[in-house]
Amino acid sequence: MSKKKKHQKHAKLTRTAMGQFGRSEWAIIGASSREIQQLSYQLIKALSKSFSMAYVDADPASGDKQKGPKARSENALDAGAQIEFIDKAHFYRSDKREKMDAFQYREQFRGVDGVIVNGNHFLAQQQIVVVNSSNEGAMRKQLDQLTSVCLFLLAEGVSAVPTYLQEAVENWETKPVLDLGDVPGIAAILHADLTSAIAPVKGLVLAGGKSQRMGRDKGLLSYHGKPQREHVTDLLGNLCSEVALSCRPGQVEPAQTSLSLLPDSFLGLGPFGAILSAFREDPNAAWLVVACDLPLLDQSTLEYLVTHRNPSKLATAFLNPATAFPDPLVTIWEPKAYPVLLSFLAQGYSCPRKVLINKDIELLEIPNPAALSNVNTPEELQAVQAVLGVK
Repeated sequence: MSKKKKHQKHAKLTRTAMGQFGRSEWAIIGASSREIQQLSYQLIKALSKSFSMAYVDADPASGDKQKGPKARSENALDAGAQIEFIDKAHFYRSDKREKMDAFQYREQFRGVDGVIVNGNHFLAQQQIVVVNSSNEGAMRKQLDQLTSVCLFLLAEGVSAVPTYLQEAVENWETKPVLDLGDVPGIAAILHADLTSAIAPVKGLVLAGGKSQRMGRDKGLLSYHGKPQREHVTDLLGNLCSEVALSCRPGQVEPAQTSLSLLPDSFLGLGPFGAILSAFREDPNAAWLVVACDLPLLDQSTLEYLVTHRNPSKLATAFLNPATAFPDPLVTIWEPKAYPVLLSFLAQGYSCPRKVLINKDIELLEIPNPAALSNVNTPEELQAVQAVLGVK
């Protein structure tokens, strides 16, 4: 008797690589909350020069009390953090009276690169363990939290990782060990972790338009000795780990091309839907999105965009001098753009340019403005063919 195929109740989606709060997060465990706070601020100050950082803590003692004149003025924002989240026991700093879970945390922290967490109050994907001889009893109670230790920090007077931690942490001997006061060394390790977490860039050639004004498929026009969609794919292939051709479902049959096809799964939304479809395919990649109707776009322009990419921003785009707005169709969209695009769609907006205008992006002056000239009509086609010397 054959086995029945297991029923799949919900669509199988590729999930974003996230921890409790964000993509890269570390809980500091084994010290007092005040010590964790001070170290976190120092690390944030060092790391925020290159990355967008956040800090998570709790303040159960003060409860609903407002800050008084003697309250501390020091905070993570002063150190350079983009977000400081404090659980005040009965309310959050945003004054939202409801229990928050991982789904809400991720929404709150979607714009940052790294999150440092007070491990006395919250869990995180990775842990930094402070080894302090005076705090062994408390540390033993937290051993079940040590699921992915990445670093040991030795407090003053401690010379080695004690036996009870060696037994609790798998492969403990492979973990770096630094002095608690070595802030530059600690920051360097976190910096390397954040750098390695920068998303790879994949290419997306937008070729799913109906070409109604042109009267024929713009992706099949030849300016450089081959169909334009293949030419753009070749350009991106020199800069991206993978390249996909965005198309309408059924527009291009796999047997008709050697290109990797990525049919729209968000239908009727034009380029906006194509970008969302790419992120649905791989939400952990950055997508270099290029329209196929830009015959003057050259390799050097794309190289300039990639070289000046800022992965801490939502996207890296060129300012189009013809429109005085960011151009969404020669743009690197970072993974953090995916939930933002979905939130715009939920509010009834499907214009990628509107997202770029209203969000924090890296906006570049383009070295060759002609590269953004698109061709939509037969008249524009003739003009560009004359410039390129082709028929």
